[in-house]
Amino acid sequence: MTLRRALAVSAAALLALTTAACGQDDGQEPLSDDALVIYSGRNENLVKGILDQLEERTGIDVQVRYGTSSELAAQLLEEGEGTKADLFFSQDAGALGAVAKAGRLETLPAATLDRVQEGFADDGQKWVATSARARVIAYDPAQAPEVTEMTTVDAVLDPKYKGRIGFAPTNASFQTFVTALRVTKGEDGAREWLEKFKANEPKAFDNNILVLDAVDSGQVALGLVNHYYWYERVAEKGASGVKVEIHFLNADDPGALVNVAGVGVIAGSPQKDAALKAVDFLLSAEGQRYFADETAEYPVVPGIESTKHDLVPLEQLKGSSVDLNQLDSLDQTLALLDEVGLT
Repeated sequence: MTLRRALAVSAAALLALTTAACGQDDGQEPLSDDALVIYSGRNENLVKGILDQLEERTGIDVQVRYGTSSELAAQLLEEGEGTKADLFFSQDAGALGAVAKAGRLETLPAATLDRVQEGFADDGQKWVATSARARVIAYDPAQAPEVTEMTTVDAVLDPKYKGRIGFAPTNASFQTFVTALRVTKGEDGAREWLEKFKANEPKAFDNNILVLDAVDSGQVALGLVNHYYWYERVAEKGASGVKVEIHFLNADDPGALVNVAGVGVIAGSPQKDAALKAVDFLLSAEGQRYFADETAEYPVVPGIESTKHDLVPLEQLKGSSVDLNQLDSLDQTLALLDEVGLT
């Protein structure tokens, strides 16, 4: 996706300027007035299983429209009160924040919000997390064993890593990390960080899987990714078949950002009761274990553990203290990346 296209479909940019790029005349199945309509910014391959279970367990007729979180947030803002969506299932907190800021999400019951760990529900009670994922530094122990001592992502700016860092500039997780940089360091501080990062000649890859591949093969010494890519690789190949390791910075640092996927009920939805049942199902033990096992993400409800992945307990992680609602300024992040030359 080009920068201009990404800017055109980002939720924050479209608060002021909407586009018909993801309108309903796009060849998709017409949306029903009787079904629970979910706009899912989560990939179908990741969440179809749990949404099928939702339909089976609750008896609710579910219809899902898939797209990127920013595109669907933009569509919700464009459609306004005329939307047929009842529930917004977002890949990140920024898109939820943009829709909430526009007054398009219902207030969720306290009983629902209280089910998740502290910090994983909107202070304004408009959305709740369904799973969490942490930024980590993937590293080759043979090339960069010192990564285990890092407590800040600033450490990757050391000139000794010139040409030895992998990243995925078009990936939403990297862009959200840069947004966290902007929120934490300010615009000038984030620009300075990115300029130093660029001066280190990082190697760009199309996605985080390729970044992990590059570290695992020794092509680069370290890479910036999310934790679950590594856990999925270990589950697939076994620990002995994976050379790359990951390090949690475990500090109040943008490089330790713990972002979330989450849901919000659309304001004025005629299917509000069904939507709330869906939210509660995603926060049920069955729903939370699905994320822990099938996507290697962190459950946000206390007491749920993965039966498949040896995840570091979420409560043991110290992540960035940035307000996740502040991650909704994707347009400014993309403009800064373009300005610095990291797109």
